[in-house]
Amino acid sequence: FSSLYSQIELNITQICLAKECSEDEIVEELLRLNEDPKVHGIYLHLPPASLTSRVLNTLKPEKDIDGISDLNMGRLVRGDLSKVFVPPRASAVLDLLEKHDASSEGKTILLVGGEGSFGLTLQCLIEKNGMVALKSNWNSKSLQRQVCLCLCVCNVVHSYSRWLQEQQYQPWHLRTLKLQPLMPVPSDIEISRAQKPKPVDQLAEQIGLLPEELEAYGRSKAKVQLSLLNRLHAQPDGKYVLVAGITPTPLGEGKSTVTIGLVQALSAHLKLNSFACLRQPSQGPTFGVKGGAAGGGYAQVIPMEEFNLHLTGDIHAITAANNLVAAAIDARILHESTQSDKALFSRLVPSVSGVRKFSPIQISRLRVSLNTTVSAAVVSTTVTTHRIMSIVDTNDRFLRKITVGQASTEKGLIRETGFDIAVASEIMAILALADSLEDMKNRLARMVVGTSRSGQPVTAEDLGVSGALAVLMKDAIKPTLMQTLEGTPVFVHAGPFANIAHGNSSVLADKLALKLVGRDGFVVTEAGFGADIGMEKFFNIKCRASGLRPNVVVLVATVRALKMHGGGPNVSAGTPLPKEYIDENVDLVAGGCYSNLRKQIQIAHLFGMPVVVALNVFRTDTQAEIDLVCQIAKECGASDAVPCYHWAQGGRGSIELAQAVNEAANTPSNFQFLYHLEMPIVEKIRVIAQKVYGAEDIELSPEAKAKIDYYNQQGYGSLPICMAKTHLSLSHMPDKKGAPTGFVLPIRDVRASIGAGFIYPLVGTMSTMPGLPTRPCFYDIDLDPVTEEITGLF
Repeated sequence: FSSLYSQIELNITQICLAKECSEDEIVEELLRLNEDPKVHGIYLHLPPASLTSRVLNTLKPEKDIDGISDLNMGRLVRGDLSKVFVPPRASAVLDLLEKHDASSEGKTILLVGGEGSFGLTLQCLIEKNGMVALKSNWNSKSLQRQVCLCLCVCNVVHSYSRWLQEQQYQPWHLRTLKLQPLMPVPSDIEISRAQKPKPVDQLAEQIGLLPEELEAYGRSKAKVQLSLLNRLHAQPDGKYVLVAGITPTPLGEGKSTVTIGLVQALSAHLKLNSFACLRQPSQGPTFGVKGGAAGGGYAQVIPMEEFNLHLTGDIHAITAANNLVAAAIDARILHESTQSDKALFSRLVPSVSGVRKFSPIQISRLRVSLNTTVSAAVVSTTVTTHRIMSIVDTNDRFLRKITVGQASTEKGLIRETGFDIAVASEIMAILALADSLEDMKNRLARMVVGTSRSGQPVTAEDLGVSGALAVLMKDAIKPTLMQTLEGTPVFVHAGPFANIAHGNSSVLADKLALKLVGRDGFVVTEAGFGADIGMEKFFNIKCRASGLRPNVVVLVATVRALKMHGGGPNVSAGTPLPKEYIDENVDLVAGGCYSNLRKQIQIAHLFGMPVVVALNVFRTDTQAEIDLVCQIAKECGASDAVPCYHWAQGGRGSIELAQAVNEAANTPSNFQFLYHLEMPIVEKIRVIAQKVYGAEDIELSPEAKAKIDYYNQQGYGSLPICMAKTHLSLSHMPDKKGAPTGFVLPIRDVRASIGAGFIYPLVGTMSTMPGLPTRPCFYDIDLDPVTEEITGLF
């Protein structure tokens, strides 16, 4: 017995409850032990009166090493011994029988005593071993406690072994949902509402998540714990697929729809594990001009209302964190401007019981040896200017420029400022690029929020606010698990502005998904806007931050968008389409293919990536136009080009795309970055402008040159570049379609997101606060107060 202890190194803790403790207190203690991952077995040594049905059924069956819970008993009686614990006393009796007679089958066994659950268990086990059990009542307490305890220890070992097995990668047992597509295709919200999603805990179990790794938000969505990365750290990653697009037009190309259709085809039809990783939509576009972002038709994330509205509150957490920084800056400027150094020091380091103590964050930012007295100048930040804006997740053009500080209590510190939309916040970019909670906290601390009187950058840590920011963001860092219409898993996480920031979903969602799908599975993630913006930033920024390397690029195109790039007339959202986009016109299609489509394929090849072109087919496309796009795409260097019908058919309509992606992902790639980080900032900007956009050169404004000199002086010169440019053209001119050449790219300003970890040059005029159109989407959105059903969401 002692040698058994030394071999398995058991840590046994005896918990003594008061004799008069209530049933509620016993249940509370059991619930705590149930959820403790370090506890692998629980033995109840309680008076019979305390072993109530409620107490027994509170005990987790997988930790019930005495085998007394109703579920354990039921499984044992039914004969399902794979997950059950045999009660130690019953196990000891069977062991004795086997040692007494090697072949007990057919024998008759007389059971003397052994009433209740023990007698029932022993009778079942005897009969399942081919013997006949006869019972005789007799009350005996002669069984040896040591034998029982030893067998309990054995059950603890079995429990731990099962737990260890559960910690390993589990093959998927995905139950997909059937689709019955209708013609004509109903609205997105009607399709979403007609499909009942699986409970999220069932989906999680099917893809190998453990119950303790899930934090449910209602029935159909849940946060996933980052501890999964530690549990599956040795598991090889799956294949990594990026969905990008040609230069977007007001007609829409459907990258999200293609992403969803592809994973539905991979998982539900080719039976290959696959995960989609999407950005969380902002309510600005949802209520403004774009509408929902959950995909469309029979290729979307469900429930689409929850996807598009609030989700799990991540954007609201970012709003709270960002606005806390803005408030901290204004408060510090006020207090430093209106107090003497002595008064400021007294308030920043108050005397408690005659002792002045610095908070940990104050100590970490001093960067000097502390003596018994420290001057106020060391403690203060002396902020004189700052850029950080307050944010709100609503399109409100009148917040672009505002005046604050007009109340008499602000002592004349009136200034002009403004609001950004929430997804343009640097904190959103940090959320998307962080690879752990610690990394996110460090990035939040490094955010430069202003400049001191001496010209030095002031960080969030200097303000003493970075710890509070991490607290507000601690739940937002966990990706949200949802599902497609066909019941395949989706991670929805982060949604950085694709113009100002890098426009990609989170690093963490991709990393978690790559572990879950397994070596032969696929993770399909989407880049914002065209390949010249979203894909370039995905490779040069996101892949540097994550260390991940993609296997293939899916480039989305539509016949209608190619016609516009081929010289077709301009269109506006909400107006009737010109006949060129409805009638067959192969000349316009060819023009768009040989200009914009070819250029975007070439951009992917700059990074050494194979490209599969996905033609998102619309009802007005003709077979001649479809065949022409696929033919020219292959001529321009695509590994394959296939038409996709997922909008009308679901995953079945993208099987050909899934097969092409599977084939391309299994061919060797030669991924490479476009530039080295050690290159000067100006040269990195020039490389992107010339090789990606097709510019002849760049032109820096005096302000941009001064900013670059400042960033070099501060040691920020080795950060990657995140170009802030219109998405409507390869150039800086939105009306220039196709593939413009010979232009000079103007850089009017250069800014830095030090926490996120990139320099962003401003090309032309960029608005970080959209405005509402004359007729916003919210005109059509309504709620039935009786059924609580939402209408009008796309």
